[in-house]
Amino acid sequence: MIRAIRACKTAAEERAVVRKECAAIRSAISENDQFFRHRNLAKLMFIHMLGYPTHFGQLECLKLIAAVDFPEKRIGYLGLMLLLDERQEVLMLVTNSLKQDLNHSNQYIVGLALCALGNICSAEMARDLAPEVERLLLSRDQNIKKKAALCSIMIIRKVSDLAENLMSPAASLLKEKHHGVLIAGVELCTDLCKVSASVLEYLRKVLLIMTKIYY
Repeated sequence: MIRAIRACKTAAEERAVVRKECAAIRSAISENDQFFRHRNLAKLMFIHMLGYPTHFGQLECLKLIAAVDFPEKRIGYLGLMLLLDERQEVLMLVTNSLKQDLNHSNQYIVGLALCALGNICSAEMARDLAPEVERLLLSRDQNIKKKAALCSIMIIRKVSDLAENLMSPAASLLKEKHHGVLIAGVELCTDLCKVSASVLEYLRKVLLIMTKIYY
């Protein structure tokens, strides 16, 4: 498909190729073709980046996210972040899948869920999934901890009432030696201080104690 689109010499030829591919993808969706679902979604993402409508493939993202295998989940989450935004009502259907993946034993699947939540988090999703993200801030895996911190920034920007729940784990990130985690922790603490006076006072005391210990 990509080769055919690049070979087009006019916009009309490109539209004809895209129309043909979209018709084939619609047919595969209506037939519930599971074998080529991830490939069809990858095509839809390319078509979306060209500026053509791809709303008919949004539910395919949710089906791939609900799959068991990592490669399919990866395409599903990528499609979710690219084809949908937080204003889409269909996004509410993915909350349960996100919750399951945030509690998954595979760190890479947990990372996918955190990336997706950090990109397209609505206020309702923030309230529902904040406990899972708060728990992941204390993870032993540094990459998960960093992604959880960045995801927490999005959560408190959507629902500032959750700031006090995150202040203790956020403060613990300031003691990390991993630079990525430390930078994400500083950014999280900065945003927490902006939305809550009580968090600002708490972190001021924590930093005062840390300063006395290290200096």
